[in-house]
Amino acid sequence: MTAATGAQAADPENTIYLETDQGRVTIELRPDLAPQHVERIKTLTREGFYDGVVFHRVIEGFMAQTGDPTGTGTGGSEYPDVPAEFSDYEYKRGTAAMARAMDPDSANSQFFICFTDTGCSFLKGQYTVWGQVSEGMEHIDAVERGEPPRNPSKIVKMTVAADAEGAEAAAE
Repeated sequence: MTAATGAQAADPENTIYLETDQGRVTIELRPDLAPQHVERIKTLTREGFYDGVVFHRVIEGFMAQTGDPTGTGTGGSEYPDVPAEFSDYEYKRGTAAMARAMDPDSANSQFFICFTDTGCSFLKGQYTVWGQVSEGMEHIDAVERGEPPRNPSKIVKMTVAADAEGAEAAAE
């Protein structure tokens, strides 16, 4: 059982709990669209890579970007970049996709979450979608805006639901 919702994730192995300093966000992973990117997100999450990382680029009406341990938008993980897994998924409010450089195959650890149904629609087929927010989007709405934000919001802890629910079950 999750403390925030009182319900278990539909697919705990493919659900992420993103604890921000604003509150908990639940993201349903989409391995059907991007199996390599989902695996990368889960690997980095399980290693604690995202814990304490700030939202370094937050543009009103567009998206909130995070996943850079340096907080500058130029960093990534020690792993090699992941080849693009573009799809025809319709970007909408809460869509989670990988950030990248000009090279389509340069996604590594940074990702963004779209604020609106239309703000990211022009990205369709150009960035890899790996998830969709199912709960807590109001907490993404509350992150500090800016490029970079003056007082950036941050990820307190990111967890794969299967790991969190296993720990919660063991504690009961």
